[in-house]
Amino acid sequence: MKKLRETPVILSLREVDKRFPHVHAVNNLSLEIREGEAVALLGPNGAGKTTLLEMIEGLQVPDSGEITIAGLNYKNNERAIRSIMGLAFQETRFPEKIRVGEALQLFGAFYGATGSRVSEVLDLVRLKDKKQAYVNTLSGGQRQRIALGIAVIQKPKLLLLDEPSTGLDPHARRDIWDILKELKKLGSTLLLTTHYMEEAEELCERIVIMFKGSVLADGDLAHLLEKHAGHEILEFRLAKANAKIEASLQKLKGVSHVELDAAAGGGVMHVHDSARVLPEFLKRVGRTNLKSFAARPLTLDDLFIKMTGRHLDG
Repeated sequence: MKKLRETPVILSLREVDKRFPHVHAVNNLSLEIREGEAVALLGPNGAGKTTLLEMIEGLQVPDSGEITIAGLNYKNNERAIRSIMGLAFQETRFPEKIRVGEALQLFGAFYGATGSRVSEVLDLVRLKDKKQAYVNTLSGGQRQRIALGIAVIQKPKLLLLDEPSTGLDPHARRDIWDILKELKKLGSTLLLTTHYMEEAEELCERIVIMFKGSVLADGDLAHLLEKHAGHEILEFRLAKANAKIEASLQKLKGVSHVELDAAAGGGVMHVHDSARVLPEFLKRVGRTNLKSFAARPLTLDDLFIKMTGRHLDG
């Protein structure tokens, strides 16, 4: 198998900019995704994710910059692009009296998909036993699996997923994840937006964090955590907390970030090695002042809050 850096670029955005009357939605953004990558696009509401996806999908036109998919642009190659790109949205509506198999056959006909391909997709999305069932009798998770099946019926080179499991129960969400993992094994390139940190960590090797229309960070999870936030989180509570203690902790060697709520007495530190920091930490806060203490691995959620000051769903 080729290393990802040796595979062709499937999606290229160069200095893409998009403004609306009161919003600079996408700010001179550049990004490349190679064939076979699985990339999570994270950002709070208003970060510009939806506008960016709509431009990639061809629903919005950039004010400036260039978007190419497999080396093609929309101006002269829209039909060709549609044939190599699949789209799956947070919610897809179907006619009430259409059967599962009929829905796949209908959309598959647009791409010349054969009956055997429809059968393959039914197996992939685990709905073969529901082939004759009407769509309106199915659960939300099953309907989302149909939508995913329609998105891949033509074997797209690039699959765009806009919050594919939002609103689903944990079991249905896992079903979607398992299908996407199977698509990855088959060589699909995935770009997904999500509000679930666990989803990004589970499915994607590469994380792109957007904020106010720009890319704040881009890389694999381990690299981002090490580069931007340290290795561990120390959470603690003090009997008495103040700004002087916070400033003292910030100067500790091996500490990259400190947040202390003086009123509540709660604090968080980002550190590179908790074992090395702990002795000096105890000296500075005072053993009798320390009510509780816990160390845990850094998560993507911690990184996101540190970089943007907001929760992902904020």
